[in-house]
Amino acid sequence: MATNLLASNGAMSWIFIGIIAALLIAFFVWSYISQKKKQKNFNETINAIKPGSKVKTIGGVCGEVVEINDDENTFVLKTGTSDGEYSYLKFDKQAIYQTDAKPEPAAPAAPAAAAAPAEEKKADEEKPAEEKSEEEENK
Repeated sequence: MATNLLASNGAMSWIFIGIIAALLIAFFVWSYISQKKKQKNFNETINAIKPGSKVKTIGGVCGEVVEINDDENTFVLKTGTSDGEYSYLKFDKQAIYQTDAKPEPAAPAAPAAAAAPAEEKKADEEKPAEEKSEEEENK
């Protein structure tokens, strides 16, 4: 019955196919964009790792980063017991699964000219009333 309905009206079938195609394209574009965001966040997290950061690898090895080699894209992980028996393992940065290192948020770009009047205003508020009146008379 559905095939008869679509076959009887050729324009409707093309509209239906167009809608399905548009939805599929929208889904793939949305999927691509969200994957790019995840990859960007992952790269920011990896780049935020510094010596002393706690890391868990994809193999389940937990430890503390002691050295980072950006040229080789690797890091050295110190793991072991608290009795002083440590092992040092070298991993590729892509082996990081979890970390406590947080990427630093981007500082908002505030114009320096906008900040200066606020500082002057604050400085004026801290002056005694006598000094303010003298300055106003001199102006």
